[in-house]
Parts: sequence; structure tokens; C-alpha cells
Amino acid sequence: MSRATAVKLPLPYKIQRSLLKGAGRIPAPLRAAMARLTTVNADGDRLDPSLALVATASAYIPSLALVGKTVESSRKGIELNSAMMAQTFPPFAIEEDLVIDTEAGPVPATRYSVDGSGRGLIVFYHGGGFVLGSRASHDSAARALAVASGADVLSVEYRMAPEHQFPAAVDDSVAAYRFAVENAPTWGLDPRKTVVAGDSAGGNLSAVVAQQVRGEDVTPCLQLLIYPVVDMSRKRESMHEFSTGYFLTEEQIDYFCDTYLPSRDILPDPRVSPLLADDLTGLAPAHVVVAGFDPLRDEGLEYADALDKAGVPVTVERASGMIHGFINMALLSPTAQAAVTRMGEAVAKAIDAVG
Repeated sequence: MSRATAVKLPLPYKIQRSLLKGAGRIPAPLRAAMARLTTVNADGDRLDPSLALVATASAYIPSLALVGKTVESSRKGIELNSAMMAQTFPPFAIEEDLVIDTEAGPVPATRYSVDGSGRGLIVFYHGGGFVLGSRASHDSAARALAVASGADVLSVEYRMAPEHQFPAAVDDSVAAYRFAVENAPTWGLDPRKTVVAGDSAGGNLSAVVAQQVRGEDVTPCLQLLIYPVVDMSRKRESMHEFSTGYFLTEEQIDYFCDTYLPSRDILPDPRVSPLLADDLTGLAPAHVVVAGFDPLRDEGLEYADALDKAGVPVTVERASGMIHGFINMALLSPTAQAAVTRMGEAVAKAIDAVG
């Protein structure tokens, strides 16, 4: 069993979790009726009622906000809140904590295998603005992808800001991918069937890794980019439309950017903003997932379009009623659960296409 991913919920969180389970079991007709009362965005999408509750609560209840008073409290908060809203799964055949040796030092990781014989391998990078998040905060997300795809998952705990600013996270992420490729055969896996995946900041790192390893002997068979941040250099319409009130705020995004980067002068660096890379040709196929009520929605769609124009095979899922972070909130919403399942199906399809 993995000790690094275990989160012990205090009693108040256990009580809230019990109440949230009820929200996830609301009958479909009642959920549809509730949905008619929620916000509609400029594209005509209607906010999922359960996630509307999260969005509102995070704006008014400090313990549910993504960013707290200190980095330490914020990191603890994301682990507790994610565990409170996460799906649970039976124990896996393999839940192994590892250490990846790199030139900069050890990088912790956890390997998951549902039954010990995965169809391939997902190298997963957690979200959290390059400041928050961990293997523990994204334990359920990693498990959900493993179950839905039939692939093993290597969840990577890269260095974060402010202790380690850019490019530490990038360096760790690239090293973790190469470690996975090198070690896949010892786990009974074909290294050519390796996927890079991540949400938010982890989606950024997945896109950057795909660019950084282009041309190597083994490149990813898919990049699964879940509401990724791909261009920090400018703000798009979705940033303004969903600036506040939808869990992730524009103010928090600015904070993450300024904490992660030593200077805004490097915003155009493609290792920061992969959308701004001079050449996107020859990259791994991509499956891009965007949430309908997410400040990052439009840049994700723009990256998918840029990849398509560069000749990269791309599929896009617009999770229309979702907010940022919904992969960690699947307990609350059957729609969120279904979206995560489709992500796994996209991974399985890409792995199975490898000859």
C-alpha cells in the first residue's frame, strides 16, 4: 500500500463527505430540474448543479478555497478537500511508492496497477498551479484513470514553487518520463505504450514534456491534457467571463504565475507557455479536455486548434457543465465521473493503436 497518498480526514470533513455523497446520488430527473436553475455561460452551457455548490462554497468558505492564507495551509487544504470529494476504489494489486533519481535530486512517485498487468503506462502530473497539489491530492484521479483505461499509472511529485521555481517542475517531469520509459519493461509494460497526462499545471507539464522529448527513441503515444494552462502570456475571454465564482479565480492564477516564475519576462518560453512554441509538428497525438466554466477553457481550445493545424492528431472534449478541478470532484457528479471515464477510454484507444 502507498503511504504517500493516504489522507486522513478530520471528523468535520468526514461529515461533509457524507453529505456530498448524497449530492452525487440525486436522481437524474431531480438533477435535471436543478440544472435549470444554475448559471448559463456565454456559449449556452449550464453549470452542473453539484459543482455549482462547490463553486459557491469555495467563494465564501475559507476552508474550501483553493488558496488559503499560507502555502502550507493551502497544500493541506487541497489534500483534504480533494479526499473529501473524491471517488473511492478497492485496493489495487500494486500501490508502490518509488524514488526517481535525477541530477537535481530525488523525485518521489507512486506506481498504481489495478491487477498487475496494465495495457500500458500513464505518467501523471498533478495540478495545483505549480505551487499546490501532490500524489495524495490526486490519488483518486490517478486511480480513476487507471480503472477507466486499464493502464498502470506513475504519479509524479515534482518540485514546486516557491521553494523551487521554474524550471524545476519541468526538469523533474521530463526526468520522470524518461525514467518511466526506461523502467516500463521491468514492470512488464511496453515503453512505446506510455502516455503523459495531467490536469491544469500538470496538463502544462504534460504538453511541455511532449515537446521536450520529441524526436527521442520513445515518445508518448498520447498527451492527455486536462483543462491545461498552455499560455500564461495573455488572458482570453474565458479568463474574464469566469474571473471569480467558479472555484479557480483570475487572482489565484496570477498568484500561481508570479510564484512559479522568477520573472514574467520568461512568459513566452515554450516550457512555460507551450502554445507559443515555434513548431508544433511531430508531437504526440493529443486528447484535450476543457471545462465549460473554467478561466483556462479558451487557451486549451486554442492549443488543440494549433496542434490540429500543425498536423498533430487531436480530439477535444468540452465538458460543458464542469468547473476547473472537476477530476477531483467526481464523488459529487455523475457527469464528472462519466467525463473521467471517457478520458480513460481515450488513453486505452491510443495505447491499443500502438503496433
